[in-house]
Amino acid sequence: MSSSSDPRPLRLWSALEFRDYRVLWISSIAWMLTQQLRLLVTAVWLFEATGSAAQLGLIGAIQLVVQIPALLFGGALADRIDRKLLMAATQAVTFGVVGTLAVLASSGELEPWHVYLATAITSVTTVLGQPARSALTAVVVPRSYLMHAVATNNVTIQIGSIAAPLIFAGIAEGTGLTPVFYLVAGVAAVSAVLPLGIRASGRPPGIRRSSLAREVWEGARFVARHPILPGLYALDFAITVVSFYRQIMPVIAAQLYGRGAGSVGVLTASNSLGAAAGGFLVLLLARYRAKGMIVLYATLFYGVLLFPFGLVEELWIGIVLIAFLGAADAVGMTMRQTTVQLTTPDEMRGRALSLQTLAAQSANNIGTLEVGLMSAWIGAGGTMVVGGVISLSAIALIWRRFRGIRSYRYPADKN
Repeated sequence: MSSSSDPRPLRLWSALEFRDYRVLWISSIAWMLTQQLRLLVTAVWLFEATGSAAQLGLIGAIQLVVQIPALLFGGALADRIDRKLLMAATQAVTFGVVGTLAVLASSGELEPWHVYLATAITSVTTVLGQPARSALTAVVVPRSYLMHAVATNNVTIQIGSIAAPLIFAGIAEGTGLTPVFYLVAGVAAVSAVLPLGIRASGRPPGIRRSSLAREVWEGARFVARHPILPGLYALDFAITVVSFYRQIMPVIAAQLYGRGAGSVGVLTASNSLGAAAGGFLVLLLARYRAKGMIVLYATLFYGVLLFPFGLVEELWIGIVLIAFLGAADAVGMTMRQTTVQLTTPDEMRGRALSLQTLAAQSANNIGTLEVGLMSAWIGAGGTMVVGGVISLSAIALIWRRFRGIRSYRYPADKN
């Protein structure tokens, strides 16, 4: 399936009408479950084995260190070699690593250093394959269906973020952690095999003769000179750094609502449900061509919501507000990803997407630190209000500086 136009009318789940996209979608579900369940089982095992929050925190430090170079080179690899093979190979390595953890756990020989090493390897394989997976989306559906495909991907991720913890809890509580390790290995194996069933070519166009490092540099130059992408990346980075509330949810529940773990779960679930609803909203906005403006509107709505979220102390209102925050974030994220894919040539798409992911993940990590420190200083509510002020200022700056975002229109070849 090429990215040419298609005569079929657009519907909410139109992307699933295409056989290659369905294969990629099912593969992505298996990949997503692999990552979510792997993070849960390794974190819980490590904390139970050591009883140390500091040792558990090392997982985040390891991921931060190894993922930055892997993301940069993952994008270059996605523009250099067959993307289907890259996805299959990285997930095959994940299968081998998690399978080894399962055997060690069942024999009682699993040690913390095994988990740290496995985290380092699987963090690399995850981000090496991610740009290839994203870039292949634009190949397996027609161009006019791309937004539907990206939205479907994001809705699936949000639903999976609710389902994966429930699956984990059911198995771990019923039979222990070792069966979860084996389940993760089995799902990783499925994720490794499925990309090979995609019929469309996974090879990027052109012949690569330059070094991998030079291609990374070329990708950075392409993004820097692009009329839209720097503004989109900067907008996402600025807003996330000052308002990344997901990792401080226990602090928000305690300081704003005087509640504990149960409220953390409810707030987290509400945020994910809102994000899923935001994904559906994107599909309903398919005919609205000013996609750049949707990004700005969604981000503006997000910034405004930060004020009541930081000031209101009624839990039920907080649950509603955080759902709307999740929806606004999902709309902006989907539109950004779609715009990157549509405005980037295929031979550069992997690198552009990897740089977008790098900006987003760096913002998440920095935002966790910044929001955590600010919450300790002025409280979680004050931190959200300050985040709202900075967010609105950033939106105004991006609005003025990057005219291309305001003027961008989704291709008119939809039917």
